Amino acid sequence: MKIFTGKVISTKMEKTATVLVSGMHMHKLYGKRFVRAKKYHVHDETGHKVGDLVNFVASKPFSKIKKWKVVDLKNKKEKVSKK
Repeated sequence: MKIFTGKVISTKMEKTATVLVSGMHMHKLYGKRFVRAKKYHVHDETGHKVGDLVNFVASKPFSKIKKWKVVDLKNKKEKVSKK
């Protein structure tokens, strides 16, 4: 079972969070680095906030597009106070 880590970018749906997973890759021939990103619709009952880093894994299908489940919160987004 592979554990993915991504950043929550949307929580507009009920019990669902949109998580962005991105990684740096290198072209095999030219050696240029580039970013590949993919969005996942993840089942989230605890209600994480936008900007949190979460770990998630594959699970039973909750709906047509939601086949992932949040395991735990990796890093919580800190609020910055302005003075």
